[in-house]
Amino acid sequence: MGYRVTFNNSNRDFFNTLKSEVDAYFEKNGLKKTGNWRLYLKTAILLPSAIGLYLLLMLVDMPWLLTASLWVVFGLNMAAIGFNIMHDACHGSFSTRGWVNELFGLTNNFLGGNAFLWKLKHNIIHHTYTNVDGVDDDINNMPFLRQCATQPLKPVHRFQAIYMFFLYGFTSLFMFFMDYIKYFSKKVYTTPLKPMDAKEHVLFWTGKLFFIAFYIVMPILLVGWKWWLVGFILSQFTLGLTLAVVFQLAHVVEHAEFEAAGMDPVKIENEWAIHQVKTTANFAFSNRIITWFVGGLNYQIEHHLFPRISHIHYPALSRIVHDTCEKFGIQYLYFHSTRAAIASHVRFMHAMGRPAYLGR
Repeated sequence: MGYRVTFNNSNRDFFNTLKSEVDAYFEKNGLKKTGNWRLYLKTAILLPSAIGLYLLLMLVDMPWLLTASLWVVFGLNMAAIGFNIMHDACHGSFSTRGWVNELFGLTNNFLGGNAFLWKLKHNIIHHTYTNVDGVDDDINNMPFLRQCATQPLKPVHRFQAIYMFFLYGFTSLFMFFMDYIKYFSKKVYTTPLKPMDAKEHVLFWTGKLFFIAFYIVMPILLVGWKWWLVGFILSQFTLGLTLAVVFQLAHVVEHAEFEAAGMDPVKIENEWAIHQVKTTANFAFSNRIITWFVGGLNYQIEHHLFPRISHIHYPALSRIVHDTCEKFGIQYLYFHSTRAAIASHVRFMHAMGRPAYLGR
């Protein structure tokens, strides 16, 4: 049984007001909350380009520098698929049709993960208990990384702000292997895993076998094990680093709040929606390339408040969310650039590696 954490939802004025404003926006503009042509155009670009890059790398003999560069581009392409297509689909915001969301959610399996396990880890646990140490698996990276003050300090953490980016590069491979631990232990961190039906068991093993065949066996047969190893490391490291950095900037930065859970029941003083805002950060609204590439995840506050609304709508919703936060006196944490957000993350992780930051 997982740790028991509840929120003080006795007064939900903030979220009720915010939801009314957001609903009014969609009704006034005659919009659906799911994806539109802009999301589907992204899909039409990202999926064929990934397949095209893979075939090019497998079948065409090119100079080594160009080949290595294209493996990096392939890793970035896969990250963009995860941010834009998989993420919306697994949240049920890609389409109004459930089967379409299920289908494109399987791009998670294409990236080496598993949609079923990811939905529990991300949609339910992370989106409910954001930055709650002991429950949120996204900040469960001990003993390698100390990401909040309630986690024990190890001597190695003094250097974590230096070596963390190297570790981030192995995120996708780490998730691939951690899926097996979740599958056989039947839990995600401290939260029990709901029973998987026969279809989910088949999808789990099919996805893992596909990853091995597509990313390991076929490349070794087509380009040889040396170039496979180079390409595999470059693409997976690029994918992992990109995924990790974007998600770290959302929650593990200065001024974001944290909570802790233990064996005793914990009641967080804020309502769920206020907790989401106080534990989350946005960045780089003015950078359209970043916004396009990361699937609107630089609007992370909006995403955490309305995870079933497609990221396509977040720029418009951000004005509503910002004004409502200001009205209720709630911090709206925003960094004007990606560089500023990364710098804040580095400073925060450096601070977490120091003895001065012990306890809550």
